[in-house]
Formats: sequence, structure tokens, C-alpha cells
Amino acid sequence: MSKDPTSLDRLHDIAMPQKVSWWPLAPGWYVVIGIVLAVVIFFVCRAWKSWRADAYRRAALRELAAADDVATIAEILRRTALSVTSRHEIAGKTGTAWLDWLASKFPETMPESVRHQLSNSIYSKAPSEPVTSELRDYASSWIAGHQHPPVTGS
Repeated sequence: MSKDPTSLDRLHDIAMPQKVSWWPLAPGWYVVIGIVLAVVIFFVCRAWKSWRADAYRRAALRELAAADDVATIAEILRRTALSVTSRHEIAGKTGTAWLDWLASKFPETMPESVRHQLSNSIYSKAPSEPVTSELRDYASSWIAGHQHPPVTGS
């Protein structure tokens, strides 16, 4: 048998191309990675600013945990309010005006027993009344959840 140039014996296997490498990436992937990275950095910075802005709340809650009388709790509430509001707005408020201001910055209503303790107990000459759990709970809730006054640009 003679070998014919068109013989099937001369055929070779199909040569497969090499696998496509995943690196280097196509230019579009660099754009996607850049956008994702920018979004992550934005949210991390925002969370960091929020965490730092609430440092006064964490400090006030630590002090509140150690407070053992009504006068100390009233002082903590006032210092917390002074950290987010101007001294001019807070300093002159006493008695019911102060309690009304506190109540206006928090969505929960102030219980009458808390109102009574904050308005009467801190000014009496007798030793301060023991702190009730209702007062401590309200103060803790107020510190953790009071609303910031709107920022006005002057």
C-alpha cells in the first residue's frame, strides 16, 4: 500500500489552545474593583465618624452606671445635653423648663415619677432620694436615643 498524501494516517489530533489566564484582569474589572473599594471606604469612614460622634453617649452611660443619687443623674443628663446643644440654650433652664426641654428631645414621654424626682429631689436639703429603676432607665434611654438639634448654618 502506498501512502496517499490525503491519507487519514497523516492527520493529527486537534491542537487545543492554552487555558485563558485570569491574570492580568481586563480593564473593566479594575473599574469595578475601584468602585467597590470607594464604596467600602465611604461606609467605613461614615461608621467611624458616627462612632466617634457618639463618644459622649458612651461616656455618659458609663457614668450613669456608677451614679447612686438623683442629683448625679440630673448632672449627667445636663452635661450630656450640653455636649450637643449650645450652653446658651441649656444654662438658663431649670425646673419644669429644663424637664420640658428634656422631654422635647426624646420621643418617649417622661413618667411623672421621673419628672418629680428630677424637679424636687435634687433641690431638697435632705439626703437625696434613692434612685429608682424608672429614673435610671429613663436617663439611660434618653442618653442613648435623644435627638440632635438640627444644625443651622450661620
